[in-house]
Amino acid sequence: MRRLVAGLLMSLDGVVGSPNIWGWPRYMDDEMSQAIAAGVAEADTVLLGRRTYLEFARIWPGQGSDVPMADFLNHSPKYVVSTTLRTPLAWENSHLLTGHLAQQVKNLKLQAGKNILVPGSPRLVASLLAEGLLDQMSLNICPIVVGSG
Repeated sequence: MRRLVAGLLMSLDGVVGSPNIWGWPRYMDDEMSQAIAAGVAEADTVLLGRRTYLEFARIWPGQGSDVPMADFLNHSPKYVVSTTLRTPLAWENSHLLTGHLAQQVKNLKLQAGKNILVPGSPRLVASLLAEGLLDQMSLNICPIVVGSG
């Protein structure tokens, strides 16, 4: 069975949000980049919540293959959990998951392949935790206090 692995970037006070809000990219050092690259190397599928999908679909398709994670995110199958989005989804290899979340994710985990990566998507991660579906979570803490988000 495939493993479901979440990766979150978080401030010291627990804020997980858009990089445009508090600018976590300035805290991306070699160690963090290597840890993220290692997680990506073990995955071949992406699971996203609606907000993260919309943000990623706006940013990542325009990134070249020289940008870390661009090839992975742009070419891997992406499954999007949303009750408001409609198909077809614009970003290449994106598929909308409808119906019961737990059953949909269990079905994905039963398919052949490498790990399923959940980058960001904090609300989705909370739902996956509540359903007991998350196999691993990586929290990368950035040295900043944001206050809210």
